[in-house]
Amino acid sequence: MPLQLKWKNILFIFLGAAIFSFGIVHFNMQNNLAEGGFTGITLLLYFLFHFNPAVVNLLLNIPLFIIGWKLLGKNTFFYTIIGTLAVSLFLEVFQRYQIPIPLRHDLMLAALFAGAFIGTGLGIIFRYGGTTGGVDIIARIAKKYFGWSMGRTMFIFDVCVITVSILTYLSYREGMYTIIAVFVGARVIDFIQEVAYSARGVMIISEKYEEIGERIVKEMNRGVTVLRGEGFYSKQKRNVLYCVVGRNEIVMLKNLILSVDPHAFVSVTSVHEVLGEGFTLDENKNPIVE
Repeated sequence: MPLQLKWKNILFIFLGAAIFSFGIVHFNMQNNLAEGGFTGITLLLYFLFHFNPAVVNLLLNIPLFIIGWKLLGKNTFFYTIIGTLAVSLFLEVFQRYQIPIPLRHDLMLAALFAGAFIGTGLGIIFRYGGTTGGVDIIARIAKKYFGWSMGRTMFIFDVCVITVSILTYLSYREGMYTIIAVFVGARVIDFIQEVAYSARGVMIISEKYEEIGERIVKEMNRGVTVLRGEGFYSKQKRNVLYCVVGRNEIVMLKNLILSVDPHAFVSVTSVHEVLGEGFTLDENKNPIVE
């Protein structure tokens, strides 16, 4: 299968890597906070032996590049190389040109900002098909084959690395703030992933279901499914419409329904991931390029 790398994806992977690296240097390294995953191992070696995190990050990821090639496909593999190189590049740049942000007196603030920057950076990288190597590859594999959220997988791995860090160079106080930072980062990653795919599932019960369905198809270009339902109390057979729309389309859909039948029963639920035509596939069943 030929490579299908997109410049937009590459640019956003670089942006995510910059945000991630800025957080590592300015909030973790400046305030003696650890981190989880392979980044945590690079910080461990930095604080204990003063090894350059930018170089160590590359050396640790070489074995996992092979795993990425075997299990994640060519596109993800090359996006991973790009993400890993970008992180090492920005780690080196931000170490050379640091902005002093002294927060040792307020480690809670440092931990919150560390988690926010790291989570945002990684979330953007994941959103555009990349990883930064290391445990990111493991997290993507777990999501692909087991359905685990990437934040959850990374959090478990992170706790193991942080435990080693506490036993070697972190104080218990710094260790606890590090766990807060990692937890915040994991939640931010999941939030960005959910927002990226967030949509709304709508169930509509109306006597005028045919007119509503026709207008949804014609005016909103969205598919509609007719479900056969039955009232529990009345035992009356009813036709129920179900469709999925983007978050920005929900107001338009509700106005459309009310204009046809002001008495329609409408149930709206959040849908965190949508696969298929109109969302990840176009009308010709080809993948939509983001």
